Amino acid sequence: MGDVVEFRPRKPGERAKAKTLCREGFHKWEIWQRKPFDVKLGKLVTILKCQRCGETKTETR
Repeated sequence: MGDVVEFRPRKPGERAKAKTLCREGFHKWEIWQRKPFDVKLGKLVTILKCQRCGETKTETR
């Protein structure tokens, strides 16, 4: 026979929405840190962080 698994119901607001959206590339980017000017690149630099998964990316302008 198989093992008995405990049933844990989720709360209504608790979904896997954030994981699936970010996995498919639909991140929710917010400005995390602004660096006014990077001398080596010669451009303005902004670091963005996803609100859901925490992944970061750098954007230059």
